[in-house]
Amino acid sequence: MSDLTVVFDLDGTLIDTAPDLIRSTNHVLEQAGYARVTPEFIRPIISFGTREMLRAGIRAHGETPTDDHLDRLFEALIDHYSENIAVESRPFPGLTEVLTRLRADGARIAICTNKREGLTRQLLDALDLAHHFDAITGRDTFPVHKPDPNHLLGAIRRAGGQREHAVMVGDSSTDVLTAKAAHVPVVGVTFGYTETPVDKLHCDAVISHYDEFLDALARVRPA
Repeated sequence: MSDLTVVFDLDGTLIDTAPDLIRSTNHVLEQAGYARVTPEFIRPIISFGTREMLRAGIRAHGETPTDDHLDRLFEALIDHYSENIAVESRPFPGLTEVLTRLRADGARIAICTNKREGLTRQLLDALDLAHHFDAITGRDTFPVHKPDPNHLLGAIRRAGGQREHAVMVGDSSTDVLTAKAAHVPVVGVTFGYTETPVDKLHCDAVISHYDEFLDALARVRPA
């Protein structure tokens, strides 16, 4: 696998961050005078980012927030989340074994997430995962972010890889659109955060547990 680069999304793909993201969202909503939203309501929106989680939470109460109001709440959410970033967030089952195997086989490993790079690194450090990755890129690493394909292509380059020998792994339509725009095969995971089921997103392969990942990777990786 020495020529292979595997690029992972973060939230809902590598790490189950939903509990901490939802807690921070509800904290900010309550501070602003809104009722809490249920995990079932907000979980599918996580892939669109924390601003959209807040927007959805406010719209659920019959209001449409102004940009200024949303900006203030967003910064409050980021502050609270940063202080509580790994209370319950954990790697999905089987992930660390996959990362260890990929590394042992010589693959390059990168992250391409729409989470801020600083928060991404903070979370990975808290969970002792950062050492697995050759490149960590967030929504603010480059001038563009997913679904712009140049975010993914930039992550591949930073890891020292090439597009022709790369595979993307993600949980949402954003990840699939990004991979397809970059002409990179994509493996979808069913355990993440998405409004549209992954098996309807036309991934090159779909897994429901990381125990299935290496077989899926063998099927889709470029020759």
